[in-house]
Amino acid sequence: MGSASELCFTPATELAQSIRARDLSVSEIMRAHLDQIDRVNPKVNAIVTLLPEEAMEQAKQVDEALAKNETPGPLCGLPIAIKDFVPTKGIRTTFGSPIFRDFVPDRDDLFVERLKQAGAIVIGKTNTPEFAAGSNTFNQVFGVTRNPYDLSKTCGGSSGGAATALACGMIPIADGSDLGGSVRNPPNFCNVFGLRPSPGRIPLYPNRRPWGTLFLQGLMARTVRDAALLLSIMAGPDPRDPIALSESPDQFLEPLERDFRGTRIAWSRDLGQFPVQPIVTEIIEKALPTFRDLGCDVEQAHPDFSGASEIFEVLRGEMFADAHAEKLEEHRDLLRDTVIWNIEEGLKLNGLQISRAQAKRAELYHRVREFLDDYDFLILPVSQVVPFPVEVEWVREINGVKMNSYIDWLKSCSFITLTELPAMSVPCGFTPDGLPVAVQIVGRHRREFDVLQLAYAFEQATHVADRRPEIST
Repeated sequence: MGSASELCFTPATELAQSIRARDLSVSEIMRAHLDQIDRVNPKVNAIVTLLPEEAMEQAKQVDEALAKNETPGPLCGLPIAIKDFVPTKGIRTTFGSPIFRDFVPDRDDLFVERLKQAGAIVIGKTNTPEFAAGSNTFNQVFGVTRNPYDLSKTCGGSSGGAATALACGMIPIADGSDLGGSVRNPPNFCNVFGLRPSPGRIPLYPNRRPWGTLFLQGLMARTVRDAALLLSIMAGPDPRDPIALSESPDQFLEPLERDFRGTRIAWSRDLGQFPVQPIVTEIIEKALPTFRDLGCDVEQAHPDFSGASEIFEVLRGEMFADAHAEKLEEHRDLLRDTVIWNIEEGLKLNGLQISRAQAKRAELYHRVREFLDDYDFLILPVSQVVPFPVEVEWVREINGVKMNSYIDWLKSCSFITLTELPAMSVPCGFTPDGLPVAVQIVGRHRREFDVLQLAYAFEQATHVADRRPEIST
């Protein structure tokens, strides 16, 4: 299978197959990834807690079990580093905050349990902004994570450490949570795939707001097949999550090949609501003929997203106030100013404002649902901008339009969050300066597999995702 470096860019599905066939040992694969981390991570700061000795010991144990013909699980001892926003038993989890600098959870998040049961080995944690707030990955505990395609640029956030580690071959698969784009914008900036599934597709526990549907768990991968494999493991019902979907996750192991002739796609540059840098639009429009070559009918159209900004701001503010009001009271001096702003905006809200935002969200959902009666997919930009200088905390203006807050420049993602529809960030091109740009594929209600199939067809036709960062090779 080539050099150790090549092992680090071999798809997870192929690595698992090689382990089961005894062509590769788990220890060999683990050693290659740890060496890659040693070599590349100092340049990007993606993995912020690493347990190399424990990882190698667990890899050895899996090899010993394989030698006894024991079943290794679908992930066969592959390494993964979990976002530092997610509880991991016995492994420091800081949430990117000095308040939790030394916090060590006594239990795993539900999806981490599933990854371990499937044979994955947790080797550490990936960087995230404070309380996963914002799409530039930096914090007071571990500092900044840099874009692997240009170290002077941001990798996005809040799953920026995971996307960067994945892009650099430090891990073969990655997790990522998403509220306003945290599992879509970092893959967009790092040339990997990121899937925000439907609420309930990947159950959440522990979760203080189990009936909420804005925040959820997603995933990232370097190939669509790897994404489908990971979803088949993370998805599935669980009584600890009252909105967990009951469908079998085995559906995501079905063949991804599909005939797209006659499929109707609505393409929108901006949903009629927000500015987008011309270079982003230009690169995506160059990719549109690929969808047509696949047999799709592509038309310019979009649903009515009026009111979406207000809805998202209210519901996000309410969430932040609920989750962090006590921290504001007790640790204000340790909180970032944007986090303070978001909490305080939530504390200003009254019950009527929140109730009306929920009602307006319902109206928006039905407008989009009716629109998708006529179209199979909606495609649009993932991000309104290309990766920007890492020193810039958040985008202040786009095309001369002022952004009023740190979440304003993410409407291309946050508007889709409100719809509850599955959405995937799919690499589609590069700027002349070598910065990645992705297209966002949005499917119908709970139709993740359709999204995976279209992403797979596009991936096979373009091979944009094959391009690696120079620092990783």
